[in-house]
Amino acid sequence: MQIEQIYTGCLAQGAYYITSNGEAAIIDPLREIQPYLDRLERDQVKLKYIFETHFHADFVSGHVDLSRETGAPIVYGPNAKCEFECVSATDGQEFIIGNIKIKALHTPGHTMESTTFLLIDENGKDHAIFSGDTLFIGDVGRPDLAQKAAHMTQEQLAAMLYHSLRDKVMTLADDVIVYPAHGAGSACGKNMSKETVSTIGNQKATNYALRADMTEAEFVQEVTEGLLPPPAYFGMNVAMNKKGYESFENVLHLGMRALSVTEFEAAAEETGALILDTRKNTDFAKGFIPQSINIGIDGDFAPWVGALVADVKQPILIVSEEGQEEETVTRLSRVGFDNLIGHLEGGFDAWAKAGKEIDTVNRITAEQFAKEVKIGESKVIDVRKESEYCAEHVEEAFSKPLAVINDWIKDINPKEHFYLHCAGGYRSMIAASILEARGFRNFTEIEGGFNAIAKTNLPKTDFVCQSKVLK
Repeated sequence: MQIEQIYTGCLAQGAYYITSNGEAAIIDPLREIQPYLDRLERDQVKLKYIFETHFHADFVSGHVDLSRETGAPIVYGPNAKCEFECVSATDGQEFIIGNIKIKALHTPGHTMESTTFLLIDENGKDHAIFSGDTLFIGDVGRPDLAQKAAHMTQEQLAAMLYHSLRDKVMTLADDVIVYPAHGAGSACGKNMSKETVSTIGNQKATNYALRADMTEAEFVQEVTEGLLPPPAYFGMNVAMNKKGYESFENVLHLGMRALSVTEFEAAAEETGALILDTRKNTDFAKGFIPQSINIGIDGDFAPWVGALVADVKQPILIVSEEGQEEETVTRLSRVGFDNLIGHLEGGFDAWAKAGKEIDTVNRITAEQFAKEVKIGESKVIDVRKESEYCAEHVEEAFSKPLAVINDWIKDINPKEHFYLHCAGGYRSMIAASILEARGFRNFTEIEGGFNAIAKTNLPKTDFVCQSKVLK
């Protein structure tokens, strides 16, 4: 028996590849399926089952394409209603893969169909659970995503999750390994650990939500407290995972269409497409196609596209570093952005060499900022998460998280200058590009963000550990 965790940092997502005696199972696969097909061929094994822990909201799974390619059935837990052929397992149903078994444990609460899959080894011993979004390392799944579909409140779903954990998960032996669907950085939980593997015993000892003396009321209060609104694209990804979607190969073909400068410009004018520039923020600041939005491929690219663009049907034109086009298309497809018109052949350099109009962002160093800013008089906008801001920030700075820029941008006074920063420059350049696309020019963005500002002598609030802030 072999278990491989295939972790994707951009989405903080874990898929699992399991083999035993010539057969295999894959749990929660990503959209692009070729890496799985390559593994199956390498190991000379037959894919027997594709297990889905629930209808994912934060990414589009590869289950449909993988089933079509291999003939393996897609297995969900109880209550799963797909618009394609799938198996809706009963609670306790077992599936044989080689010399091992995978048992479905229905654990609703995050969603109604949420199921934890228990792996029983060749000796009949409970070996590991694939907990999906039911149990994370250090946290549990948020109970507010399935409210409309379940016709329940988040408090009712949280109470259901409390019993799923205590009746199905916490009764397992302490040495059972926990393999979750996500780690730190995912919007599917509040305060997940950076660790991606643990044990039942360790989680009982360290996970706030699994305290032995915790009442149902306490669990509901703590799990629902401080939940931020889910990204707008979540509902659309759930729909794609339920109904099916365009083949990844077709999406890749569309995104890989190389458009000349003339073709790119015409496509932008004719379609009203979003021009998405995925270069580093340092390069984008020096020059970009007017109206472009910068979300760098070198950061949390896919989640930020989903959070800020929201509509997965939005037509998109890509500007990337040469050689990164396929990676960009792949990451966009993972969160359901399939309406790709193509990419600019030769990247931004081709646009500049053609003598086309370019735009820039007014960016200064942290040292310049420290010399210019007047605390109490100058306006400073901090676009980091609220928890980061609460931990430490420039005195008198305003907290305006990037995730809710569409809410606060309407309150910006176009005649009042302000300074803009995040932690390191990635998020503030996203904000800067959005601001300029909306016509705002009255700001200065800080290179290196708070990480660089902290090294200057500017007055800052006292540092507070973020884990304390989050609690």
